[in-house]
Amino acid sequence: MKKVITHTLIAGLMLSLIVPALSAQEAEQAKRGMIPKEVKVVFEAGQSRLDIPFQIIKNIYLPTPQNLHAVFLMKIKNGDLGYAPMVASTVDLGVETDAQSSFESTPSRLQSKGHAFLQFNNVKDGSIGELVKEVYIPYNFQVDGSSYDPEKTDFYSMGYPLPPGEYRLAFALCTPNLEKIGAQFFDFTIPDPMSFTKELDTTPIFFAKNIKRIAQPETTVEMHRGNFVYSVLEIEPNLNNLFAPTDTLDIFFYIFGTRPTPEGKYDIEVSYEVNQDDKVIIRYEAQKYLRGPIVSQPLPLKVTKKVITKDEKGEIVSEELKQSDIEPGEYILKMTITDHISGNSTEKTVEFTVK
Repeated sequence: MKKVITHTLIAGLMLSLIVPALSAQEAEQAKRGMIPKEVKVVFEAGQSRLDIPFQIIKNIYLPTPQNLHAVFLMKIKNGDLGYAPMVASTVDLGVETDAQSSFESTPSRLQSKGHAFLQFNNVKDGSIGELVKEVYIPYNFQVDGSSYDPEKTDFYSMGYPLPPGEYRLAFALCTPNLEKIGAQFFDFTIPDPMSFTKELDTTPIFFAKNIKRIAQPETTVEMHRGNFVYSVLEIEPNLNNLFAPTDTLDIFFYIFGTRPTPEGKYDIEVSYEVNQDDKVIIRYEAQKYLRGPIVSQPLPLKVTKKVITKDEKGEIVSEELKQSDIEPGEYILKMTITDHISGNSTEKTVEFTVK
């Protein structure tokens, strides 16, 4: 399934309509005046505010036809988002009180409603520069009441297309009435894909737990719980790079600096190996990518060992290769990326843990 998705992504998703799809929302937001004065005051102060505590933990960027799609991953504790029972409605007013009482004692669904406000500013020589964009996102998250844990921390995401540059993001989460405002600030850089003329580089490399295709790109900016959306892909990343011995790594990244042929073909090769203490534990067959520089590659954590059987005299009777699950421990995935058209290559490493 993941292999089919990857081929579809390489063949067509780089021509997705992320940017045009969001343009209608941008026009509508411009009419409304985006960020209320209560939130503007917090942003201008430039200090984190913990009415609603949250943490921006990572920034991922991936290509779109005109810009790069910047994704921001956040950790928020359930209890801090104020999840509450959804309001039950009934036509029979005679049983409304009992029904509501029963619902509150064992709620089947909980929801958290509020506002998210984003302000992007340029950063130049370490100083905050001109305003680039303001974004408003209403959110309404729902969870299963029977498994809800107010102390559990989940991850949330939002994404927005931006041109290359250095930025500061001011991000606020607010209750519907703006009585509580949580704010955090995050500095990040979006590289210029056209600047990689003599070298290769990649977008931030991450492992994917699950990749699912959705019907169409989003037409509005939304916050997501437990995944992020890139074009027509819903991606659940592995945020802590923690795996079981029976798991499969699924590495995901885009390669900058590759060159196509005049016919639009690519000739990219990536070799993968898992190392521990400077020793190669797993060496995979080198993979070719001919459709484009987006990579989503499954890598089973299977160790191949040579098993030698000897007779009573110590002479070798047989030799065979056997596979087994990788042992628990700390590992490094090493990737050697080569573009055979430009002749450029680079190496990347990602640490991960098996428990």
